[in-house]
Amino acid sequence: MASTFLSTANSFLSSSSSSLSSLTTTVFFCPKKNNARRQLKFCRTFSKSPSPPPSPNLTKRSLSISFISSFVFSLASRSNSSSANAAILEADDDEELLERVKRDRKKRIERQGVISSSNKEKGYLQDLVYKLSKVGQAIENNDLTTASSVLGGSTNADWVQKANIAFSKLSSSPEEKTQVDTFNSSLASLISSVTNNDIESSKTAFVSSATAFEKWTTLTGLVGQLKGL
Repeated sequence: MASTFLSTANSFLSSSSSSLSSLTTTVFFCPKKNNARRQLKFCRTFSKSPSPPPSPNLTKRSLSISFISSFVFSLASRSNSSSANAAILEADDDEELLERVKRDRKKRIERQGVISSSNKEKGYLQDLVYKLSKVGQAIENNDLTTASSVLGGSTNADWVQKANIAFSKLSSSPEEKTQVDTFNSSLASLISSVTNNDIESSKTAFVSSATAFEKWTTLTGLVGQLKGL
């Protein structure tokens, strides 16, 4: 029994010791009982505790506000920069467009001057319109004999040579020259088909020739100056 009691006492003392060690941060001040001038019978307890850390919520909120402010400022700066760059690009595009319009207008004026002074060449082209019209009517009536007589039987015919003189003088752009080449190629096929009495090929070649010539007159601005178009 004695050993049991000692064991229990030791456990109690150990527990008390642990409790006391956990209160090391508390200091007790008690006045002496024999102090006559100060018969204060109380003890003042001072607890030493560290200052509370800053509120986590406050810290996170401050960081969030700071981040959002920086982000908004960054977006505003980028927006202003983008707007400025866009304005510069638009100004450049406007100037380029204006210059292009001026160049095109100058070319049209120059072209009109050339056409106005090319009465002989316009006469050659007017003869071309009449001949194509007669050939088309003859092919439509399956009269390839008349079509052959109008065409002249060769690309060396006088009216073809004169038409090419007009083409050379009045064609300036690559598109116009391409249509001239297409016309001459289709005309050669037309003459060959008519000579060989091939009505279907003659119709196809005639449409191709007439289409190329019409496109050329549109590109050059002659479409309204030639009768029969």
